[in-house]
Amino acid sequence: MGIIQCSKGHFYDSQTNASCPYCMGAGGSVGVTQPLGAAGGSKTAALNGGGGAGIGSTVPLEQNRGFNNVPQGADDRQKTVALMKKAMGIDPVVGWLVCIEGADKGKDYRIRAQRNFIGRGETMDICIRGDETISRENHTIISYNEKNNGFKIAPGDSKGITYLNDEEVLMAMNITSYDVIEIGKTKLVFIPLCGERFKWEQKGTI
Repeated sequence: MGIIQCSKGHFYDSQTNASCPYCMGAGGSVGVTQPLGAAGGSKTAALNGGGGAGIGSTVPLEQNRGFNNVPQGADDRQKTVALMKKAMGIDPVVGWLVCIEGADKGKDYRIRAQRNFIGRGETMDICIRGDETISRENHTIISYNEKNNGFKIAPGDSKGITYLNDEEVLMAMNITSYDVIEIGKTKLVFIPLCGERFKWEQKGTI
């Protein structure tokens, strides 16, 4: 690489850029300073003999969205919209889990259409924070199929075992009203809203 410094103090590769890409000019844009440790910080530190605290590298604004290894455009991506939510305009509750044993005893969790991932991580559809024996992500999956108006439980990616009425869940199994689900040290009772007596229609009517 041919690293050079422009008149404004920006470092750039002369073999890939005819002029400083960080300055205003042909093909360039205004730059922003990025702290050490983020993308490009190691190059600046090397050019400054190891650098010190507070030294940063300058990158164009259009590259700023790639900081912390976040792909450009990632924040423009929309979460996949469930079919029921798209049809009704809302994501309706189809059932609940109620904790009857464990650190979160007495708490309830909403179940929605399609797949619900269970874990103690904040990104989970059903987040059980109080039980450290539950995997952070995808310990168990509960799904609701609006076509047959039924529920299933399936194992997730966790090494931990999920039990349905004291039976180990090794594959997708049907679940019905008041079944007991055990994950980690937590026991949950399944309470369906949708079933033989009720089903959400596209306009939210029975």
